[in-house]
Amino acid sequence: MRVRIEPTYEMSKVLELDSFEVEDVATVADVVEKAKAKVGPEFERLTQVAAVAVNGVLVSHRRGMKTELADGDVVAFVKAAAGG
Repeated sequence: MRVRIEPTYEMSKVLELDSFEVEDVATVADVVEKAKAKVGPEFERLTQVAAVAVNGVLVSHRRGMKTELADGDVVAFVKAAAGG
């Protein structure tokens, strides 16, 4: 199974990647591990300041890091923001 990862703007600048793909993942947690192996340990640190969405739905509204994935899903890291 292959999924596309879309990092936040800040993440993409540090990693010098707009998006990339990982294979053989079943959950969001697997994506973080595979991405860390692919682009380096900096990836995991950067994910700690971002929310995660699968196909546009935050994983906090699903099963968190245990959210299951399907082939072709898009896992996006989005900057958490609040406003008023």
